[in-house]
Amino acid sequence: LAKLLKHGQSIAICEQIGDPATSKGPVDRKVVRIVTPGTVTDEALLEERKDNLLVAVCAVDKLYGIASLDLTSGRFVLQQSNSEDQLLSECARLNPAELLFSEDWLLPAALKQRSGLSRRPPWHFEPESARQLVLKQFNTLDLKGYGCENMSAAIAAAGALLQYVKDTQQSALPHIQGISTENSDDSILLDAASRRNLELDFHPSGQLQYTLFGVLDKTSTAMGSRCLRRWINRPLRDRKILNNRYACIDSLLNDRLYQAVQTQLKQVGDIERISSRIALKSARPRDLLVLRNTLAVLPGLQRVLIDSDNPQLGLLRKNIGEQPDMLALLQKAIIDNPPVLIRDGGVIAPGYHPELDELRNLSQNADQFLIDMENREKAATGLTNLKVNYNRVHGYYIEISRLHAEKVPVHYTRKQTLKGVERYITEELKAFEDKVLSAREKSLSFEKSLYEELLNLIGASLPELQRCAAGLAELDVLSNFAERADTLNLSQPTLLDKAGITIEGGRHLVVEQVSDIPFVANDLTFSNQRRMLVITGPNMGGKSTYMR
Repeated sequence: LAKLLKHGQSIAICEQIGDPATSKGPVDRKVVRIVTPGTVTDEALLEERKDNLLVAVCAVDKLYGIASLDLTSGRFVLQQSNSEDQLLSECARLNPAELLFSEDWLLPAALKQRSGLSRRPPWHFEPESARQLVLKQFNTLDLKGYGCENMSAAIAAAGALLQYVKDTQQSALPHIQGISTENSDDSILLDAASRRNLELDFHPSGQLQYTLFGVLDKTSTAMGSRCLRRWINRPLRDRKILNNRYACIDSLLNDRLYQAVQTQLKQVGDIERISSRIALKSARPRDLLVLRNTLAVLPGLQRVLIDSDNPQLGLLRKNIGEQPDMLALLQKAIIDNPPVLIRDGGVIAPGYHPELDELRNLSQNADQFLIDMENREKAATGLTNLKVNYNRVHGYYIEISRLHAEKVPVHYTRKQTLKGVERYITEELKAFEDKVLSAREKSLSFEKSLYEELLNLIGASLPELQRCAAGLAELDVLSNFAERADTLNLSQPTLLDKAGITIEGGRHLVVEQVSDIPFVANDLTFSNQRRMLVITGPNMGGKSTYMR
């Protein structure tokens, strides 16, 4: 699967829906979902520390609409612009795993080289039908509350994207609970060439340590790492947000509070993606174990943060919260080391449901029954080498050496002949086999239904889980910045509402970290009176490093 997805291919997943016991001929199967590069949610097929984005683009009335969705988190973002250059810059920033566009739209040349291109029918981008699909998804009469009521091109892209996801997942999308909008005026717009030259999170060598992200990313969680990458790729202009972040970092540096926070965060799993798999009913037993272990960490994290008087950290603490009821449910329901798949059974803990315990006891007591029967039959026949056994292919049987075949009682019925041994069945053993196999089938089926019920119970608290995940990710990034500031001796900038920039003792973080030679710090001043510098020097003299 991974190789096919990497090359931009889609894969149809078929599952058995018929009962082999009652089906005549081949068992019925159907396509349950289609996995594409932008809609994959399986942990094994995803990069842990990188968003996997599905993006739809379209042009409506000289406006360009962009809709991006991370199906693994439910993050759904709209943008709109009147410039093709801006469209291309945003696509370079988002770097989607899959890009949707209308069959009748002439794709810009810069996008034609991308992998994961997917042509969609033009009517999927029809503004009014797309709008109705978006309204239906969020069960609302208008989009004013989401700030995108008048973004017709972006809504057209959003509708096409939602239709595509519904077609591929063939299920509801409860974890996509809202839309946010991004305005190009809120951030510094970087074109593809600038991103490439700045080496923010990509280096031509493929070595992440040679990028700004590689140097800054000491986050404790995968959620935090993905959040950090988003922040680096979309540098904000909003001084209020930036100053709030700086204040948080200052608070975390006090008494090295960030160290206590990171100790707790290192025990946190990727509940952002787990929440989405719960919503899509594709969560595996070990996802629930990771969720349980993460919820158990939250009280300790709350205690670490409680003494901070920073209002933004207080808000994060509130958003992270605690989930004692969900934790208690998972502690009761899931064993400590569950198998990978629910179909293997043995996931639901003993004592969670009496009916399941009863079915399991019947199945598990089979071993003792075989021992007792073997001893009885040995005594009755005088055959000391007689064995009562079971295998998945032939079921239960009594095995006797062919040398003693003439001593076999008349009520034994031959079942199988092998080299050196004969296998038999009796009425008693056949009745027990029917009873045990039926109990095993019922046990597995009932356990699966309990597991699905458990996913529904957890899914009812999906908004709280998503808030918790977002809060943990942001706290992780801020704690990471505090650690980097402490370790690398970084200074907080002062942002002013006037032209100019002053840097004293500026260092290039990446060059400084990857080189054994001490970095020579440089000053820089721009102002209304000094708006240009001419930099001269020999090759490899540091001109490009100074500019960056």
